[in-house]
Parts: sequence; C-alpha cells; structure tokens
Amino acid sequence: MAHEKLSPRQKMIGMMYLVLTAMLALNVQKEVVKAFMKVDKGLKLTVDNYVEKNRIMYSDFAESFATTPVKTGPYYKKALYVKQRADETYEFIQDLKIMMIKEADGKNPPAIRGREIIIDSLVKYDENNIPSQILVGDNEDGKGYELMHILNDFRDSLIYMIVQGENPVIEASLKKTLNFEPGPSEDGAIEPWPNYTFQLMPLVGANALLTKVQVDVRNAETEVINWLYTQIDKSNFKVNKLAAVVLPNSNTVALGTNYEASVVLAGIDTLQRPVITVGQTPLELDDAGRGIYSVKATTLGIKPWNGIISLPSPDGKTTREIPFHSEYQVVESSANIAASAVNVLYAGIPNPLDVSAPGIRPDRIRVNSNTGNIKKERIRNARTNELFPGEWAITPTGEPGSIIQISVSGEGENGQIIKYPPKNFRIKNVPTPVSEFGGKSFGTISLSAAKNMDEVYAVLKEFEFDLQFKVTGFTIMFPGSFGSVGVISNSSKLTPEQKTQIAKMTRGQRLYFDDITAKSPTGKIIALPAISLKID
Repeated sequence: MAHEKLSPRQKMIGMMYLVLTAMLALNVQKEVVKAFMKVDKGLKLTVDNYVEKNRIMYSDFAESFATTPVKTGPYYKKALYVKQRADETYEFIQDLKIMMIKEADGKNPPAIRGREIIIDSLVKYDENNIPSQILVGDNEDGKGYELMHILNDFRDSLIYMIVQGENPVIEASLKKTLNFEPGPSEDGAIEPWPNYTFQLMPLVGANALLTKVQVDVRNAETEVINWLYTQIDKSNFKVNKLAAVVLPNSNTVALGTNYEASVVLAGIDTLQRPVITVGQTPLELDDAGRGIYSVKATTLGIKPWNGIISLPSPDGKTTREIPFHSEYQVVESSANIAASAVNVLYAGIPNPLDVSAPGIRPDRIRVNSNTGNIKKERIRNARTNELFPGEWAITPTGEPGSIIQISVSGEGENGQIIKYPPKNFRIKNVPTPVSEFGGKSFGTISLSAAKNMDEVYAVLKEFEFDLQFKVTGFTIMFPGSFGSVGVISNSSKLTPEQKTQIAKMTRGQRLYFDDITAKSPTGKIIALPAISLKID
C-alpha cells in the first residue's frame, strides 16, 4: 500500500494530517515548557519563603546570644555553621544554572540579572544537549557528580556534626529529602543520580530540577536551625519568684583577711522546693528555698565540698539531681600570678597574665617586673579567637632560658600599701614555624597542584599567639642530568624559572625545598625546616 498510487485529494489529506500532528506536538511541547516555568516560579517562591524564615530565626539567635551568650553560644555557633554550609551549597547550584543558561543563550542572556534567573526570558528553553553536557558529561564526569558529592557532604555534616543522634526524626527527614542514591532510568537500568535526573532533560526542566534541590537545601537548613533554637531552653526550669542570692567573690581566703561575697538576683519556683544535701546532711532552706552553707576558715589548705540539688524536672515525671562541687583554699597572704596561656613566658612578644591579690581590689593592683615590659592589655588566642583570662600583658626582655621576676603590690581597703613576694617564671623562645608548600611539608602532591602553587609559607602549628612569619628565601632542588640543580628565590614567591622547572617534573620525582629562611615578628631572620614532596 506504500507503493499505491494516490490521488491528489488523498495526497492533500495525508499532508494535512502530518501538519496537524506536528502542530499538536508543538502545542504539547509549549504546554510542557509553560508547566516547567510555572513549577520553577513556585519553587523559587518556596525558596524565598525559607530564606525569610531562616533570616528571622538567625535574628532570634543573635538576640538570644546578646542576652544569654553562655547558654545560646554553642547552639548559635552550630547554627552559623549550618548557614555557611547551606549558603555554599545553594550558591554552587545557582552557578550551575547560570552556567547552563549562558552556554545556551550566550554570554549576556536576557534571563540572567546579576545572580537572579528570570525563567520567562529563557530563549533556548527546549535545548536538551547542554544540560547533559554540563551536568552528566561525556564520561560521566560532569558538574552533576560534583554537585552530588557536595550535597551528600552537606547532608552528612548536618546529621553527624550538628544533630549527632539527638533527633532521629530530623535525621530520617534529611536522609529522605537529600537522597542522591542511584536509581532507575526510563529503560529500567540503575544509573547514578546525575544521569537519571538530567540526561536529555530540556534546559527549562533541568533548571526547575536544580531549583527543587535548592528548596531541599533551604528546607534542611530550616529544620536543623529551628531544632537548634529549641535546644536553648529545653532544660529551663520555670520560676515564679525572684530572690537575692549571696555568692562568694573568691574561693581563696587568706588568714587575717575578710571573706567577701556578691549578692545577685535569682529566680525561684516556690511551688517546688529543692532538697539540697552536702555529704549526708540536708541543708536548711530559707523562705526563698536557698540552702545555707557556712564554715569558718581556721586552718590552711584546700577545703573541697560538694553536694546534690534534687528537684522535680519540668515535665514532672522524674526528679532531676544536679551535683555540685566546689572548694576554697585558706592560704597565707600572698599574690596569685599566672601566665594564663602557658606555663612559661615567650621572649619578645606580649604574654597574658591573670593577676589577683587577696585584700586588694582589681583596679588597685600594680604589677612590676625586673626584665619585662608590663601593661594593661587583653591578649587574644589565635586558635580560638577568644581572649585569654587576665587584664595584664608582659613582654619579656631577658634572654631565653633566664628567669624573670614579677611582683604585685596595691592599696588595701584600709588605704595601706600591700606588697607581695615576687614570683619567678622562665623565659622561652617562640617555637620555630614549619615551612609549607601547597599546605604540606612532606608526603605527596599532585603535579597539577604543584603547578598552581606560587608561594612558600611559614606556619606556626598549634600555637596560641597570633604571630606572622614571612618567608624571605628558599632553594628548590630539581633533578638534572648530572645530579640535582638548585634554583634560588629571594622571597616567598616562586620565580618564573622555578615554575617552569616544576611544570617539567613527572610523577615519582621529588620536589625538595632547602635553605628556607623567614623573618620573625621581631625582625630576626631564622632558618626553617626543609620541604620534601613526591610528585604524584
């Protein structure tokens, strides 16, 4: 029948049928595209809603931290970590969407406005090769695989670093929502997530799917930070009365001095009176429910004491027992001086001092040294970014290995000048930093990583003070026909010749940095250990 001779009328009917079929296909495609665009707009609104909710939650965290930093601090720190990871993951996905649109519609597509995507302005919305090329790749090495690893890492960081088994419901939700395991393709074959998700997907569809993943990222962020916020007050006890509480200003009492205490305001639940015991003896409670413990300092030494406060828990189902431990020390009159960062003082740099003296108010204390410069200054820990205890700082001027004396004096409450015997500390050199290239001092380094590096660094490992050492020169030993050949740099930067020689190296050869020198914060030039890396 395919070879049957058709009349002009039959030919015309056949042609009209083909045209009608094509028009129907076009209309279907147009409706599908409109559906994708509509879905993407809805998802974008969902993302915006999550972002606004999260903004409010982070604002609540900040307000809570401002008023109760100790209680809120650990949870606020975790919340900020969640925000950082969520933002990084979200922006990586946004980069992929922009990359696909620019590849399809040119460098300045109408659908891109800054970091925002105007989905209605897509030109080649039905392009289905570019998403596959970028996200899947010819050899399954496309950006979709990198995205999959980032998403898995984001999910695992929330589960194992933040939730840590404390909320199985959230963990199960994260595993379900952020699931990127292999799955079946249209023909039933099991394929990696990037393949069965983006293969041959039109541009507008791939964009909508990536927006869906962005929704999942923000949703995960919302779930976790909302839960973190509830943890701040999870163990709070309710109070219905305010009362004054007396707290000692010091646990150390010197013979002949006064025992002083501070009076603070505390909240009390008068409907649930606690049972407070020290040893086996219950303490007598006053009208405000406070246990009164009193003892006279008559002998020298450390006097530990402890007990238990028993109180029904907020849910009323169990009794919460809160153990407490404390001690005070009865000592002869002497000054207390401590190097609060370490047990020694480092030469040439400010060291924090935590100084107290029984019988002298902190604002009346005076500190002096025989070989050091002392001033009131707070020193920050370079590793934790927190301030060391103590209001004083000393910069030793003596030689390393020598002993420095620090003495304390001040005006007592009666106006009399009190002087305390000096304390001895040992002066020590600042540790020598290690030299690093590409973040390593030894081991292996890929050739591509080595070629991308352009500087050698001096790094102080696990050191509390914020000191900067600058490399001033080094020699790289390269393998040659008649032994190693040294190429010198007179700064921390690699010279053009050194970079050229590194580019010529092959796997298995050793990259050796020798004669490394650095300038210390005091201006002294010091020698650093060599770097030995094997090209991998």
